[in-house]
Amino acid sequence: MPQEIEVWYIIPAIRRELAKSMVELGLAQKQIADKMGITEAAVSQYISNKRAKEVAFSNAVLDEIKSSTKKIIYDEKLLVPEMVRLTKLTGVKQVMCDIHKKQDVNLPDGCDVCFGEDMTKIK
Repeated sequence: MPQEIEVWYIIPAIRRELAKSMVELGLAQKQIADKMGITEAAVSQYISNKRAKEVAFSNAVLDEIKSSTKKIIYDEKLLVPEMVRLTKLTGVKQVMCDIHKKQDVNLPDGCDVCFGEDMTKIK
């Protein structure tokens, strides 16, 4: 199911990139864990590529994640809205679709179930 792919692959990969962006901006692992509502151990695994390593995003998506990082650092209450926004990006949906196609050999030709009508057009 696409929702499972989102939970098991996409959200962790977005968290990984958020954590890496926060490190680049000088935050300590404890600060990152607090801002993201996850453990320091999870942050460590994200920044060392031990978690969510199967997913690679386009540069455009990475730019959007960096933009979200700055917003979340400024106001951690924006974490959930930014995560929702990022999961709706076209480039993120395409990654989800590619994983779905690899995992489900019974998909019909032309399947676009991973793409909803309400998406931001970032490739």
